[in-house]
Amino acid sequence: MTMKLEQLRSFETIARVGHFTRAAEQLFLAQPSLSRQIAALEADLGMALFHRGPSGATLTNAGELLLPIARRMLGDAQTAREQMNELAGLRRGRIRLGAPPTLCVSLVADVLAAFRSAHPGVELHITEGGSRFLVGALHEGALDLALVVTRGTDPAVQGTELVPLLTEELVVVSASGSATPEELTLEELARIPQVAFNRSYDLRMATEAAFSAGGLEPVIAVEGAEMDAVLRFVERGLGVAVVPAMVVIGRPGLRSTRLVNPSLTRTVNLARRNDIGPSAAVAAMQEFIFSTVDRLAAPGTDLARLVTPTARH
Repeated sequence: MTMKLEQLRSFETIARVGHFTRAAEQLFLAQPSLSRQIAALEADLGMALFHRGPSGATLTNAGELLLPIARRMLGDAQTAREQMNELAGLRRGRIRLGAPPTLCVSLVADVLAAFRSAHPGVELHITEGGSRFLVGALHEGALDLALVVTRGTDPAVQGTELVPLLTEELVVVSASGSATPEELTLEELARIPQVAFNRSYDLRMATEAAFSAGGLEPVIAVEGAEMDAVLRFVERGLGVAVVPAMVVIGRPGLRSTRLVNPSLTRTVNLARRNDIGPSAAVAAMQEFIFSTVDRLAAPGTDLARLVTPTARH
């Protein structure tokens, strides 16, 4: 078997876009050349990888089995290239970091600003998504690191090393000029119209579970919004929202209220593959993540009461 990386890259692109012509355009190849690569790969494997039809290409059973392996091999090959490039220092390289939207608008923004200032030659690629999606991308080799709120007991994280970073309170945000009190119980919150996140958000599922455990039915003013829209709707007075404490950093249009009886928290973890060592750029990014967490939650800062860094080894 003589699978080549070019063949695997072509296979992965077709699987992702679902069409030979569009894949050829993305890869800057003539379609006949792309078709010959896939035909050679299929001949080498002894089985078809795609169902070809007038509307596009879909994976066969063999293709479904090969896809995660191909993505992992492509990711490993990229890591090897980056490690060779970095022997002379952090002048080049690439980091693929994944995080939920709630962290992209808070912690990740600070991390990337600091890292970019120190290492401008390193390419930064960000993927937003739910924790399970990000862990899957990590396993497939599509990410180098991910910030996730998945628990270590979740079967989805098997084969992944989780480093706890911080415990963060969930707070209620309202428009800056509102008369929201300093503290709210979950029962009091349930009676206030809320702007609810899309159900793909880990945060939405966590708050729904808390309301359900308390036998409460919250009042929903706006349903199914994404992060940027939720914050804008709250600033315009359409309702309140439950968000992680760090989201409020640098947003003068929002007022923050603590939740009590019970308080709600989440633990943020740094996820990385445990079967491959980090490149120099990825190792440096890890250190920037650790130092940014410590700085944001340092005693005397606005977040000191709401964010607790976790001891790391």
